[in-house]
Amino acid sequence: MNPEYPCIVQRDFTILLEMGLPRSEYARSQLQIYAELVKSPSAFHTYRITPLSLWNAAALGWSAEHIQNSLQSMSRWEIPRDLLKDMEQLVSRYGTLTLSRASTEDVQATSGEMKTGTVDSYTMDDRLFLTADTPALLEELLIKQELKQLGLLRTGEVSASVPPENRGLLKQELTRLGYPVVDTAGYLEGNQLHFSLGQGQAKLQLRDYQIEAADAFEGADGLGGSGVLVLPCGAGKTVIGMAVMDRLQCEVLILTSNTTSVRQWIEELKQKTDIPVDLIGEYSGQKKEVRPITVATYQILTHRRSKGGEFEHMKLLSERKWGLIVYDEVHLLPAPVFRATADIQATRRLGLTATLVREDGCERDVFSLIGPKRYDMPWKELERQGWIAQVDCVELRLPMTGELLERSMRAEGRQQYRIAAENPAKLEAVRSLMQRHSGLPTLIIGQYLDQLRMLAQELGVPLITGSMSQTERIRWFDAFRKGTIRTLLVSKVANFAVDLPDAAVAIEVSGSFGSRQEEAQRLGRILRPKPGENKAYFYALVTENSKETDFAARRQLFLIEQGYEYAVHRFNAVEVMGSLGDETREGGKKREA
Repeated sequence: MNPEYPCIVQRDFTILLEMGLPRSEYARSQLQIYAELVKSPSAFHTYRITPLSLWNAAALGWSAEHIQNSLQSMSRWEIPRDLLKDMEQLVSRYGTLTLSRASTEDVQATSGEMKTGTVDSYTMDDRLFLTADTPALLEELLIKQELKQLGLLRTGEVSASVPPENRGLLKQELTRLGYPVVDTAGYLEGNQLHFSLGQGQAKLQLRDYQIEAADAFEGADGLGGSGVLVLPCGAGKTVIGMAVMDRLQCEVLILTSNTTSVRQWIEELKQKTDIPVDLIGEYSGQKKEVRPITVATYQILTHRRSKGGEFEHMKLLSERKWGLIVYDEVHLLPAPVFRATADIQATRRLGLTATLVREDGCERDVFSLIGPKRYDMPWKELERQGWIAQVDCVELRLPMTGELLERSMRAEGRQQYRIAAENPAKLEAVRSLMQRHSGLPTLIIGQYLDQLRMLAQELGVPLITGSMSQTERIRWFDAFRKGTIRTLLVSKVANFAVDLPDAAVAIEVSGSFGSRQEEAQRLGRILRPKPGENKAYFYALVTENSKETDFAARRQLFLIEQGYEYAVHRFNAVEVMGSLGDETREGGKKREA
């Protein structure tokens, strides 16, 4: 036993991390690579190791021995041997199955089956081959009815073939069964498009980590060409996407979260490449331009005229011979796009995101259909290097009045949460914070339109919502960027892909229950580097002793895992105007003050 070591590793794949010890921060940085943060009370954080967290670590080059040594270097007591054995088995499954194109031996081995008609009409040159590292593993898979339905047929002692159109479905099903596939079957080249990066209106110098991320996607030994790059908001994920495009020199389809983001991508392409403007198209609710570089929204791909109707725009995924499809904000990928992505596995796929967290639990589908995590840059490391701002995070708790408490007690479920989230006392707190940070560009972000309209009227601040026209939104965003206005009220439309680099204060008045990804994206709105001391401020306004308190704790999980600390204060207008948020913070915990 070593009492200075902060981790208590348990047989059920959970790890307790005691905060405040000399090695706690090191342990947190290690655990985020191969485990997931489950909860974070101030004294102990709870992590869970999952098959997917281990496979993503394996995709980043971590062996079972490396992970075990990492845990042992931080564990207070001896780690259960059965746990180490189970972890080794799970990690070893990554790489036991390989999907590739047919070899000469494979073709010869299956020629008899082709003649007897046990294989469908595909030629052997069309079919792909799944190779297992042992005959026993292949035998186990061949008896699975789910795999038989995908056309999986034995071709040799350790190999089987599958029709190419089932490439994605096979990987998805095998991952579900606990056997991730290393896909080396390669990709279609797509139509070529020659252009240069950094030759547009603005010269571009890639940062070291941006080059590393592009290298990681490109890969080596046939393992590149699909996967996810995870970097904080403000780290230049768009630039990394363009760096990958520059290496491939091909036609590209870029999918992103909303029309604002579409136009930001187009503007970046105009400024940072020499691609002619007439070769760049917008495919959204307003325009339907299919060009060598096309930028579209997820919403337009999933649009249909009736609930049971077809997704008439999904054909965009195969309308041209794309050499690359970029999934921006890949954690938002809708289920219908997942299904369509399963059919286009021969096209290179790049996922960009600040967090792989999905509230629908579909991280496994991102892994199997877009690809594994290829690169992960810790938020605090970029902060240390000065590429993103240092953020003070404060959870400001407000009391309920007697009348509000009575209403809450009479309500049920989600209505209780909404009553707490729309606490009228938040108006005074917002006023105090705006006064405290007077002059700094400020975003006030919320979930409920009634609450936001009230704040807009009381504060005299413009409000941007989903019902506002794109032209009007752009006008307000431009005014904010130019400093004509210093404060904006924004609904969920500003959660994703809105480029407001000067924003230095974010005040969150309400949110989507326990959404970790939303909290990360909202903090991301203020992460761009700032002049001077490079600081920003994030405030979460929470009604104390209510359902909102529990949801706030869950919302903050991902950011705490990244090393951010939320100082918790009870609202006091005098305190807000004084020293609130000025104290020194240690990363990776939440503490009362």
